[in-house]
Amino acid sequence: MAKTSSKARQHKRERLVAKYAALRKELKEKGDFAALQQLPRNSSPSRLHNRCTMSGRPRGYMRKFGVSRIAFRDLALEGKIPGVRKASW
Repeated sequence: MAKTSSKARQHKRERLVAKYAALRKELKEKGDFAALQQLPRNSSPSRLHNRCTMSGRPRGYMRKFGVSRIAFRDLALEGKIPGVRKASW
């Protein structure tokens, strides 16, 4: 389980990216890089990192499902992910 502060920091970055997305796009089209530099650092999409929605784990993230490999396995074994079942051959 990730620290609460890590999850909160990531959530704050996500909000800032969404808030400044239109302005950032407009400034890039104009080529006004000086104004772009005045925006908050955390409003840049490259500062985002994928995290598990359940545990906040930053590694082993499965983009298609939005959770880490560990959470995915637990959910799959409980049958909470439609169309996913344990392989056997």
